Amino acid sequence: MINHRTLKQTRFACTLLALALAATPGFAVNKDMVQLQTQVHDLQDAVAHMQQSNDERMGVLKDLVQQTADSVNKMSVAVQTLEQKLSAQQDTANGKVDQVSGQVQSLNDSLDEVKARLNTMEKALQSVQSQQQSIDAALQNMAAANPANAAPGTAANPDAGAPGMAPAGSSLPPMQPATAPDNGGKPSAGVPFSPTQGPYANATPPPAALPTGAGAPPVSDLYGTALRDYMAAKYSLATTEFGQVVQSYPDDSLAGNAYYYMGEIDYRAGKFAAAIKNYDRVVDQYPANQKVAVAHLHKGSALLALKQRDAGIAELRALIQRFPNSPEASQARTKLNGMGVPSVAKRPS
Repeated sequence: MINHRTLKQTRFACTLLALALAATPGFAVNKDMVQLQTQVHDLQDAVAHMQQSNDERMGVLKDLVQQTADSVNKMSVAVQTLEQKLSAQQDTANGKVDQVSGQVQSLNDSLDEVKARLNTMEKALQSVQSQQQSIDAALQNMAAANPANAAPGTAANPDAGAPGMAPAGSSLPPMQPATAPDNGGKPSAGVPFSPTQGPYANATPPPAALPTGAGAPPVSDLYGTALRDYMAAKYSLATTEFGQVVQSYPDDSLAGNAYYYMGEIDYRAGKFAAAIKNYDRVVDQYPANQKVAVAHLHKGSALLALKQRDAGIAELRALIQRFPNSPEASQARTKLNGMGVPSVAKRPS
């Protein structure tokens, strides 16, 4: 800019000088005029040289600007490539998190099934023990009612061995003598009854099972059957069976699990509104249930699937606030970060 202004001033001075020379009479041409013309010529050469230098500098400046533009373009391409890589890595990480979440959920489902089976086996074992106690009591009553038939019973069997020994080919324990010498003549509980005798006349019948859930099977049996059908992808049948659990045993903790799995079936079928209702039942009606955290997480996902972004974000934040150290809270943070949303709501200033 300075060189250009100087060039204009120089040209203006040369123009004034030329006009002055033109106005001077011809007889005034002298040595001073020749010197002045020489100076004007030198000044024109300097101006030309200055213009040439300015053009060279402008060319260099253009080259620098072009190089800078090329560097900026390359940097922009590199930034875009880096953003694409980061986005791909984020998507991969989210996919792995979802995969791990599914595996953890499958493991929890398997654990629930194992627990249900253990409860069933425990009840079956208790039933067997109860029946065994009833049989022992019946044997004692029969032995007490017929003490005279205890001793001859051993001789009535042709395959029986010596008194006090088990019959050949039998897995029964050795029989004790009918009357122990140290029990005051009372018959022993180990004396078997006669094989020709009819039903237990004096036996105490086993206690009848009390009806539960308005005559429904035990809750562990209902829940275990429903969970097995759910694991086998028999969702229609599993929904009906889980419905029986919550209808027959609404106050049982397994009813909360049943509502959760009904929500999972609806979620997989794309019925997000119905799934949200079942998740709400788990959260509201069974606050101590182990499925509450994952119900929060999947409810948030269902809300996001319904394009209810604000409600989904609020649900995920509620999960993080209520269960900050749970695996579900970690998944919620990852999902919110992927959406570009902070995991904690900003407080109004």
